[in-house]
Amino acid sequence: MNIYFACSITGGREFEPVYQTIVHALEEAGHEVPTAHLAESSVGALEAALSPQEVYARDTAWIRACDVLIAEVSVPSHGVGYEIGFALGMGKPVLAIHREDRRLSKMISGNPASSLTVKSYRTPEEAIRIIERFLSSV
Repeated sequence: MNIYFACSITGGREFEPVYQTIVHALEEAGHEVPTAHLAESSVGALEAALSPQEVYARDTAWIRACDVLIAEVSVPSHGVGYEIGFALGMGKPVLAIHREDRRLSKMISGNPASSLTVKSYRTPEEAIRIIERFLSSV
């Protein structure tokens, strides 16, 4: 499956180890993750080399091509919110996961879209189980 993984870049990287665990698990399961580099510690430097227009064109093309979008939303991010809305507007299945102890934007938690699933997790391992259940249901 082609999976667009979304996570915070400029909003904060405190969940970077979780991002890496998720991407690793997706790739180990044989999924294609064109955004795998977003989980890496070097993402800031990689993304800084691109213009905003290049990032927008690349990322929207990846969303158009993906089967599903999975977003780790524990850290607020304008970009991730936009990507979720873009994917939902295209009718793509979206999973938004967040740490149980983190507040979630009401624009996500209150969204009634049938193609949006919102789940909380306590551990990275639980996040992986949630993702596996989501993927088996689409």
